[in-house]
Amino acid sequence: MPTRPPRLLGAALLLASLLAPLAALAEPSPVGERPALGQGAPAPAAGEPSPWTASFQSTYVLQRKAGFQAAYTGPNSLVTAPETGYTLTATLFLGVRPWPGAELFVNPEVIQSQDLSHLAGLGGLSNGENQKSGGPLPTLYRARAFLRQSFALGGAESRVDAGPNQVAGTVASRRLVLTAGNFAVADVFDQNALAHDPRTQFLNWSLMGYGASDYAADVRGYTVGLALEWYWDAWAVRAGRFAQPEESNGLPLDLDLWRHYGDVLEVEHAHELFGQPGKVRVTGFHNRARMGAFRDALAYAAAHGGPPSVADVRREQSKYALGIGLEQGLLEDVAAFARYSLNDGRTETYAFAEIERSFTAGVVVKGRPWRREGDTLGVAVAVNGLSDDHRDYLAAGGTGFLIGDGRLNARTEQIVEAYYSLRAFPGLWFTADAQHIANPAYNADRGPVNIVGCRVHVEY
Repeated sequence: MPTRPPRLLGAALLLASLLAPLAALAEPSPVGERPALGQGAPAPAAGEPSPWTASFQSTYVLQRKAGFQAAYTGPNSLVTAPETGYTLTATLFLGVRPWPGAELFVNPEVIQSQDLSHLAGLGGLSNGENQKSGGPLPTLYRARAFLRQSFALGGAESRVDAGPNQVAGTVASRRLVLTAGNFAVADVFDQNALAHDPRTQFLNWSLMGYGASDYAADVRGYTVGLALEWYWDAWAVRAGRFAQPEESNGLPLDLDLWRHYGDVLEVEHAHELFGQPGKVRVTGFHNRARMGAFRDALAYAAAHGGPPSVADVRREQSKYALGIGLEQGLLEDVAAFARYSLNDGRTETYAFAEIERSFTAGVVVKGRPWRREGDTLGVAVAVNGLSDDHRDYLAAGGTGFLIGDGRLNARTEQIVEAYYSLRAFPGLWFTADAQHIANPAYNADRGPVNIVGCRVHVEY
């Protein structure tokens, strides 16, 4: 039987205490100013680059799904009975500066989890800490091992504090940055400051990034690749090529980047609107892999009998996706974000979420007005949809990696999430989270479902 969640929380806090010597290297900043994943060693004196950084995070998420009504249940449906699930992760962020302008990082990571409904039955899954290969036994792996090289091109210089995968120093407003090795696409692209990191922000997968991007990653969310970024004052342009899994939603990566790959191109512009900062991003995705097309699967099933399966018709194919994102300050302590993404909807989900159309929007408020400067309140909505091809495939009894009720009364999947993050003291946050999901897995014959949860996040 899986380890009970309270014991897991105790294990997380014990691990944090064993690593307490790292606290002497850290002085976490307020929640609205720190890096997304945590806070590392303090910066040296101004103008003096640091030779290294070390930081640690552990996050425990406990969720309880209420029971709900459904006219029928299929092979990849959300279970109608009440359920409890959890995730526990712990990560070390270790980095050195081997020569001027370079940073080398390694991130050992551990995960232990018990998934709701075996991680099936939703387009926007409820916990971004979940992995498609998680389980009740702790698993140690290398999350990242990469090199970042920066080339200053002039412009103004600004101070960069130490943090997870960031060595303290200065950066030029005009620069080239080359990143190569084992990391995540989301480490470089779509760096939304309000909805990006499930360890500190919204939990639902739909709110972590572009839901319809199907970006290249193994089942843990990491990949191997190369990214080049060009910064010129308010503008940034990023491009990268990344390894796809050897097979759909698999763990081993196909390192033949000339044959199978995920390409990403992003343009970003920073601005001020009524005195408040904001950013606009446009991101394009091109994935190339052996994928099954929904129409091909339907034709194969019509000729051979049985329910359609994309596994029967996989061949070399491309998938294209587009994302548009906005984040904008509204008041001193209030900011909003919105994203829209879509893909061509022809082929199976290869690496991320089973979403082909997605619109998300939300508001985040810092706690200063009620004298809780370290607290954060967030509310967001997500509306996810499928292509016509995918709807017909599911209605005919087809299944994907994450969804498939055997039948389908198609509707958009609609999600509302709210969280309150309370900073107990520097380095420790407690979060209460609630999600309401209508038409889970795009099926009006099932749901709605309510999921409540809590999160404990520790960082040094």
